[in-house]
Amino acid sequence: MRVPGSKSLTNRWLMLAALAEGSSVLHGALASDDTTSFAEAVSRCGVRATWSGPDELTVVGCGGRPRGGSSVNLGDGGTPTRFMAAFAALADRPIVIDGSARMRERPVAEGIAMLVALGASLQWMESMGRLPVAVGGSRLVGSTLAVGATSSSQFISAVMLIAPWLDRGLEVIFTEPPTSASYLELSIGVLAHAGVPVSVERTVAGELAAVSIAPNAVRGIDVRVEPDASSAIYPLAAAALVPGMRVTVPGLPRTTAQPDRGAIDALVAMGAIERTVAGSTSIECGGTLRGISIDASRWPDGALAIAAVAAAASGRTTISGLHTLRVKESDRIGALAAELSTLGCTVAASDDALTIDPSTRHARPVTLHAHRDHRVAMSLATLGLVRPGISIDDPGCVAKSWPGFWESLARFEGV
Repeated sequence: MRVPGSKSLTNRWLMLAALAEGSSVLHGALASDDTTSFAEAVSRCGVRATWSGPDELTVVGCGGRPRGGSSVNLGDGGTPTRFMAAFAALADRPIVIDGSARMRERPVAEGIAMLVALGASLQWMESMGRLPVAVGGSRLVGSTLAVGATSSSQFISAVMLIAPWLDRGLEVIFTEPPTSASYLELSIGVLAHAGVPVSVERTVAGELAAVSIAPNAVRGIDVRVEPDASSAIYPLAAAALVPGMRVTVPGLPRTTAQPDRGAIDALVAMGAIERTVAGSTSIECGGTLRGISIDASRWPDGALAIAAVAAAASGRTTISGLHTLRVKESDRIGALAAELSTLGCTVAASDDALTIDPSTRHARPVTLHAHRDHRVAMSLATLGLVRPGISIDDPGCVAKSWPGFWESLARFEGV
């Protein structure tokens, strides 16, 4: 099964391409609500971003100086909204950034404070610390930024991605282990691949201690975006659940740096079988799945699929490291706890963990709520392959990351 391009990588490459000099082409890019809204937003600010095919995005960048004076709305997109704020900080005039009602509730103040520390100008338009906010109109020269614990890594990635256009570059010093460090590693990898000088210091334990990014002229980029590991987890979870099934995702290497690769390893820990296929990832059912205890702090988004699989496993599963999920597109911990409880599972939830005991599950018909969250909907959908009577409301929410998800899932019909 071919899955869409990585949302995380598409957004990062789009950010660099929008600021670069000249024309860039992103092959295999993801066309979804998140990425198209980001492309439309930068296109209002002196960038030309056009889709020349279903998964090919051509971007003519602004050379590090976006055109201000516009207003953009990124909808439910957390990453595009935070990336857009950093992009706007380089603009010649302010850009007003807004989002959906849910995005207006999500944290942005700590990230905006990072931009202010670098010299950005801003104005909260309605409520302090909440969207909408006007950013831009001053020149960022760069400096050292000390970062402690944050609710999201997205703003740190955002300031790292604009660092090549700061006169003095950027040094980020982590005073505490960073949140979602695996996504920061992904940003470091993208910068290095684009030819930007990046220096990384680590603690004795291997955690990020500091990242230094030198000023650098980034010119046109030609890159192929990997398939999305975060999307691949759903058909691979289906393979783990259904006896006799094997699913291969072409183009997703075993060595991918995408954080949700860890969720695939969790399927194997539960009893699925991983097959070695050159340049691809393949999972097949290994029989009855068993409950596990696992730390998902490096791949919290993929943890939703593992929680769903746990509802069909034998034995209790505890998934920890989920503290960032309360402030995603939905309260994902609360959403999973509620919907798996509807299936009859006994679920204990905290601010950092879910424990799922499937021994109390029932087989009555149920309607499960997606909570306007694409990953909640797709995770619960995998259970419909092995448990009859499941309906899911708001199926359209999957357009945020995989518009063709339901058509792809239909390929499993009758297995």
